[in-house]
Amino acid sequence: MSEASAAPSRPGLARVLGLWSLIVYGIVLIQPTAPMPPYGVVSVKAEGHVVTTILIGMVAMLFTAISYGRMAAVYPSAGSAYAYVGHTIHPALGYVTGWSMLFDYVMNPIICVIWCSKAAANILPLPFAVWATIFAVAFTVLNLQGVKTSARTNAVIAVGLCFVIVLFVAAALRYLAGTPLDAAALTRPFYDPATFSWDKVSTGTSLAVLTYIGFDGISTLSEEAKNPRRNILLATVIVCLFTGIVGSLQVYLAQLIWPDWSSYPDADTAFVHVAGRAGGPWLFATVNLSLLVATVGSGMGAHLGASRLLYGMGRDDAIPRRFFGALNPRTHVPSNNVILVGALALAGAFAVDYDLGAQLLNFGAFIAFMGVNLSALLHYWWRAEHKKWANLFPPLLGFLICAYLWWSLSVPARRAGLVWLATGIAYGAWKTKGFKKPIEFREANDESGR
Repeated sequence: MSEASAAPSRPGLARVLGLWSLIVYGIVLIQPTAPMPPYGVVSVKAEGHVVTTILIGMVAMLFTAISYGRMAAVYPSAGSAYAYVGHTIHPALGYVTGWSMLFDYVMNPIICVIWCSKAAANILPLPFAVWATIFAVAFTVLNLQGVKTSARTNAVIAVGLCFVIVLFVAAALRYLAGTPLDAAALTRPFYDPATFSWDKVSTGTSLAVLTYIGFDGISTLSEEAKNPRRNILLATVIVCLFTGIVGSLQVYLAQLIWPDWSSYPDADTAFVHVAGRAGGPWLFATVNLSLLVATVGSGMGAHLGASRLLYGMGRDDAIPRRFFGALNPRTHVPSNNVILVGALALAGAFAVDYDLGAQLLNFGAFIAFMGVNLSALLHYWWRAEHKKWANLFPPLLGFLICAYLWWSLSVPARRAGLVWLATGIAYGAWKTKGFKKPIEFREANDESGR
């Protein structure tokens, strides 16, 4: 018997996930109520054109989804933007992408603390500082204990949120049935000639893309998917379409119910107030509590994901290993990182508002999206023996639209993001003696799969 035949086969992940399972997973990651929390700040930015921003964002994400699906077929074990960029373009650019993703991860708990504090104040009107401290400390303490929201719990939350959407749509239709609406009123959410500005809609879209954040997590399941070359791509595209269509319906009804975008009692929780107008106090309380529960779950997962990404980077000595690569011997949790992320979440909640925090999150996300589109363009078109137009236009358009939206972020967001990026590049250059030595980020996937 030969040595090769005698050697035991290496264990691998079972390919058990079909197309439907991947779609459900993606919907759970994004959450069907994703447009509700940022609705108010997007409405103010775009001066009421929230539906338009959601639809433009959907186009950008569809092209990017195609690139994610196609790159997952090339590197089925990678499942992340920085790995695709590092393998396809250059390790140094992969590092820059990874550093940008870290900004994304760290900002996520911050905006969750901000939104949870605002929503909790609708239930018990304590000062913002009190609620922010409660949520930041709660996320930290629970994650120090190794508590983690399971995929099954996330699925239950997603089903509950779908029921909340049904309640809102029913209440909205009932409310609007008694409201006279002419053709101008019905089309105004898409285009209002009195306030439309392409610059403002572009800025709003750069924020509205927050609705889709998380769809890329489907690519992390490449090794467990049946026929991954086909199903990862299809599932990613279908989830983006579902999110865009269902999200557009939610915000369209909200704009019809409350057409004056400048009169929200609180822009951060504007959708909750829209629900209250449509269905009364019971729907206000239901939507507020449901979104609060969902955002607490997202905040917990984001907090844990950021600490695990820092741990992976520390373990690989991309950042100081002694601090970031340490595990608590009792809980097997990267306690240093959990506490650090909790401190950053609390400090960030006072340093930025929800609007700026969400834009800073998208700063990192757009760089990752541009990197994946560029990787797909190079692999499938530039380096291909036989050039096909179908391999050129989707990644090229995805890259250009994401680049445009990235540049449409507000000046403060771009400045802060570029400072973060410059700091990472300087550190990476020092660490690798001008990027002459290899440096890799071993990303630990958080619950969102991002």
